[in-house]
Amino acid sequence: MQQIPFCYSIGAGEHTTLGAVYNGQGVNFAVFSENATKIELCLFSHDGARELTRLTLPERTGPVWHGYVPGLKPGALYGYRVHGPYEPYKGHRFNPQKLLADPYSRSYNGDWTAVEETLGYDRTLSETDDQPCQIDSAPFVPKSVVPEIETAWKGAPSPRRSWSDTVIYEAHVKGLTQLHPDIPEPLRGTYEALGTAPVIDHLKDLGVTALELMPIHAFLDDGFLLDRGLTNYWGYNTVGFFALESRYFGPNGADGFRKAVSNLHEAGIEVILDVVYNHTAEGDQRGPTLSFRGLDNAVYYHLQANQSQYYVNDTGCGNTVNVSHPFCLRMILDSLRYWVTNMGIDGFRFDLATTLGREPHGFDLYGGFFDAIRQDPVLSKCKLIAEPWDIGPGGYQLGGFPADWAEWNDKFRDTSRKFWRGDAHSAQDLAGNFLGTASVFDYPGRKTFSSINFVAAHDGFTLADTTRYREKHNEANGENGADGHGHNCSDNCGTEGDTTDPAILDRRALRARNLLATVFLSQGTPMLLAGDELGRSQRGNNNTYCQDNQTSWIAWDTADQDLLAFVRKLIAIRRETPVLRQGWFLHSRLREDGFQDAIWSNLEGGALNWRDPMLDGFCLQLRGAAEAPLSDGGTAMIVVNGSDSKRRLALTSPGSEFRWECALDTAKPKTAPFLVKDANHQHIAPHSVMLFVGKKVAL
Repeated sequence: MQQIPFCYSIGAGEHTTLGAVYNGQGVNFAVFSENATKIELCLFSHDGARELTRLTLPERTGPVWHGYVPGLKPGALYGYRVHGPYEPYKGHRFNPQKLLADPYSRSYNGDWTAVEETLGYDRTLSETDDQPCQIDSAPFVPKSVVPEIETAWKGAPSPRRSWSDTVIYEAHVKGLTQLHPDIPEPLRGTYEALGTAPVIDHLKDLGVTALELMPIHAFLDDGFLLDRGLTNYWGYNTVGFFALESRYFGPNGADGFRKAVSNLHEAGIEVILDVVYNHTAEGDQRGPTLSFRGLDNAVYYHLQANQSQYYVNDTGCGNTVNVSHPFCLRMILDSLRYWVTNMGIDGFRFDLATTLGREPHGFDLYGGFFDAIRQDPVLSKCKLIAEPWDIGPGGYQLGGFPADWAEWNDKFRDTSRKFWRGDAHSAQDLAGNFLGTASVFDYPGRKTFSSINFVAAHDGFTLADTTRYREKHNEANGENGADGHGHNCSDNCGTEGDTTDPAILDRRALRARNLLATVFLSQGTPMLLAGDELGRSQRGNNNTYCQDNQTSWIAWDTADQDLLAFVRKLIAIRRETPVLRQGWFLHSRLREDGFQDAIWSNLEGGALNWRDPMLDGFCLQLRGAAEAPLSDGGTAMIVVNGSDSKRRLALTSPGSEFRWECALDTAKPKTAPFLVKDANHQHIAPHSVMLFVGKKVAL
């Protein structure tokens, strides 16, 4: 750290680049605030304990305040004190007693926790927040760190995997690596562990092409969690959009993260970040003043129209970032570009993405955020994935995002679970899943990759728990079971939780294989939750946001090796069978060669009665889409039997040049592929999926 001298000067600087920028001779500081009356730059000792000086930023260009400090170097610690009206009823919460982090900080000199001293209001004077707090928060908050001169990404280039080849693996940095016995102990639970051979070999052996990391932006541990002896494990509580969360640092800090990304790229694996731009860790009007609230509360957040003291809460997290404001939008775009151009990131999954598309009139497919992404020469090339909902008006927007975006398809998850649980009226929805949920996503310009297909994600039951628990068991979270979703579409297959009953264990194993087969045999983009391939259980907790312990960490030493082998086989089949991962939606249209691109039939080869509420099985034969250029992409037949009985199966012809090969049978997962001798006299076991692939034969 630089030892700050006790003699300072500050010049005008420039406004074009926000944040703290070192140019080799000094540091330019630029920060946005539309309604402030004065901003002071505060410089601190190398340990952050002493405030050495306050320098008033001397210039303002538009809403950007700026100044240049000659002689200051990277490593210097700083923060801002922002003056202006403290008028909560008008939306203003300026309080120079609160030291504020630079929104463009690349790092901090400590960790963020919620403490009373960071509150901008004095809750000892009244029950409301109408009086400012006079306690200096500087001793209780991390300081922003002046970064080194930044350079463009120098690691291995992006693999640029096509959507049709993409298999996403959703993982938590610590949860994936903390208990892996083959990772060197000092690296476990760190960014660096992601780039080690044990992790990369596992992903490659599975057939994963993209690692989607849960939030790694700097985030806050909520006070109410600390009071319970818990911490924020998931990280959906961002403080800084440009800074890595330091709790996952290994011996080499941020460089360790860059090295891990580079190693993953060399292995052909893309890195996607789960990002949270919809709200911040400052919460509602009762929350701390850490950065945005103190810089310009009325701009950074959506406030209620007639009660500006209160926040619009479309996110369910206390506040909603005002993405429609040009400088809020700029901050998000600058952040996204930083992660791509400086850290090597390949794509983003946007938490509560509906919020990002909200304009004053509501969600807008052609709103400012989406327009800016489309026009950006860097971001438009990234993989972009939406969580297509928030809790605000019109918040559920599945299928409503731009054509070049993909979306988490929760309907796929729920309808797949319902069918394999045995719900009536569910076969029709399951059939739609196999064709990429075209009823939701197929509008002009969209491709099947738009549907991110999954049956389990971080939020909710794991795959194993979907087969083990009918009800959530979240007691460890300390909320008396009130937290977590109650609509799990799960089933315990005979008894709640653990059992030694072999019949129940077999039933659960088959259910898991059927759910996985539904994901990987469907058109669209498959996503696997980390640990699901190993049989990971959270013991019925469907909301482990605060469980930084063995409830959430993958137990590698108790992995289900049979399930792991099955998932590897399943992904390999998908990779080797192009008709399972087409770009065009299939609608039983006639191809140039006279075949339909999708043919439905019942198990005996006859016509399906789609109106039958008890429909529990079907056959789906696939060929290349009618709209696509005609090619010899082969053919495949997916067969589903959701009934309790073994059923006779009559396969339709694969074509004169082909014979059917049974490539997969979830009831017999270890069976090697075999050519079918008599297509009219096959059988399918109860509650199972089979896949037949057309193999060319000599005429």
